Amino acid sequence: MDLRNIAIIAHVDHGKTTLVDELLKQSGAFRQNQAVDERAMDNDDIERERGITIFAKPTSVVWKDTRINIVDTPGHADFGGEVERILSMVDGVVLLVDAAEGPMPQTKFVTSKALALGLRPIVVLNKVDKPDAEADRALDECFDLFASLDADDDQLDFPHMYASGRSGWADHHLDGPRKDLSALFDLIVNHVPAPRQIRRIDEDFRMLATTLGSDPFVGRLLTGRVESGRLRVGATVQALSRVGQKIEQFRVTRIQAFRGLATQDIEEAQAGDIVSIAGMSKATVADTICALAVDEPLAAQPIDPPTITVTFGINDSPLAGRDGKKVQSRVIRDRLLKEAESNVAIKVTDTPGGEAFEVAGRGELQMGVLIENMRREGFELSISRPQVVLREGEDGARLEPIEEVTIDVDDEYSGAVIEKLTGARKGELTEMKPAGAGKTRIIAHVPSRGLIGYHGEFLTDTRGTGVLNRVFHGWASHKGAIPGRRAGVLISMENGEAVAYALWNLEDRGRMFVNPQDKVYTGMIIGEHSRDNDLEVNPLKGKKLTNVRASGSDEAVRLTPPVEMSLEQAIAYINDDELVEVTPNAIRLRKRHLDPHERKRMSKNA
Repeated sequence: MDLRNIAIIAHVDHGKTTLVDELLKQSGAFRQNQAVDERAMDNDDIERERGITIFAKPTSVVWKDTRINIVDTPGHADFGGEVERILSMVDGVVLLVDAAEGPMPQTKFVTSKALALGLRPIVVLNKVDKPDAEADRALDECFDLFASLDADDDQLDFPHMYASGRSGWADHHLDGPRKDLSALFDLIVNHVPAPRQIRRIDEDFRMLATTLGSDPFVGRLLTGRVESGRLRVGATVQALSRVGQKIEQFRVTRIQAFRGLATQDIEEAQAGDIVSIAGMSKATVADTICALAVDEPLAAQPIDPPTITVTFGINDSPLAGRDGKKVQSRVIRDRLLKEAESNVAIKVTDTPGGEAFEVAGRGELQMGVLIENMRREGFELSISRPQVVLREGEDGARLEPIEEVTIDVDDEYSGAVIEKLTGARKGELTEMKPAGAGKTRIIAHVPSRGLIGYHGEFLTDTRGTGVLNRVFHGWASHKGAIPGRRAGVLISMENGEAVAYALWNLEDRGRMFVNPQDKVYTGMIIGEHSRDNDLEVNPLKGKKLTNVRASGSDEAVRLTPPVEMSLEQAIAYINDDELVEVTPNAIRLRKRHLDPHERKRMSKNA
């Protein structure tokens, strides 16, 4: 059977996972009466809740005697490490572009990675049935993008199709019959080359590990493409590190191939196949699995460096240990190292004292997903405000990460957005152009520091109608101080349960973060002060009762609903002297030093 290996790449929300669903259905991967969830490839709980793809996942379909291995990839820049590794495993890519939005920041990121590897993309203009779709404009912008990324003549001569993934059709012509995806299947088979590895089937076995997973029954599973030779179950192989050092020798206990949404045990894998193998105990992502006679590792794709760090510490609040079972620093460290092993975009380092760990990654969303997974597993953590990673330039100057921000916003809000980005946040406006009826597209280069916590403010400024996308652009000299949160906070001075009457009296002081009967403790942040200084308050103070009763004075207290923050909002909200307490059932804000005298002493030292 012929073989093709492709990846579906695109900006976030341009329809990758929906298109893969349709490819699976129309290729006969499902039974006629089989119940299949929408976005079947997004099988992780957080992926389903947030409607995003986080982990790259392979599948395969059969079309006219050709097996097509398809890898669905994430669209968010925070998970770009997944995309970079996957592209070295395939021989072609289908680049999906929203016909209304055109190429977006992440389109540029994934396309640059694909072109650098010499892949020749197929461009699919998706969602052409949207009322504001402009397929011809989007196609011209794709050509301009390829040219700006130094594509060669073969890559610039890309085939293109018009499609609606949700409706399940693709056609070479915009006014074509719009029946099904047959034309796309045929184009993939005819345009994407067969794996060049097939010609090396008689050489020694080699495979580059691309992703790491685990199965409760099988154990660790490494997935990758077989670069040369054959591998049978029961064979003894070795794992080599990137520098050629032997990590371990092991017996292959299982080989699994991807068939539709399931995996299937096979007896033999050969050059060109994308498979998962089991049996190793130490080998991990970017290692070479190979025959014992091989001593040269395969070249692994370099991964873009992390841009932010967050400190993960033990939960040492008075409420520690009430929700979660995993509270010791040793258990937290083991979990973080396990995450860093399978996710090459994350780096973990110990801090002095061993009670906390510096976790470096690509962005707030990536960190938020990691923390959310850990709290669901029963961990209790204290999380610091994200800090950007600084590096030293050749001339000794400090360099900081800069992000390219693309914003689509209604014309009436564009002034407020530009003022925020180019003012205190030290951004530079690079382009501003119309983006359809009544909308403006703003492109700016902004320090990563200036974007921490900005998304919530942006949604407020644009009344929830703006769309903001960001992608790592490069390194530039340090832009100077960027002011943080302007408002102070209301800090509890007592331990106990919040009282409705006390919260009602405190409403004049600012917005509340807690409900009546919520547990509070000394040093916990219970609200935002209406002024710029921190204020210690007593949320436990009840009403003094007397034996005198008067009509109207004992009416029920009516409270304004408190502000409820998501995990990412809480992490972006805090200042450097504050922490987010994360447990399986609660997200609380607190001061780093709970004792008021300790806080005063530390602020004087600072």
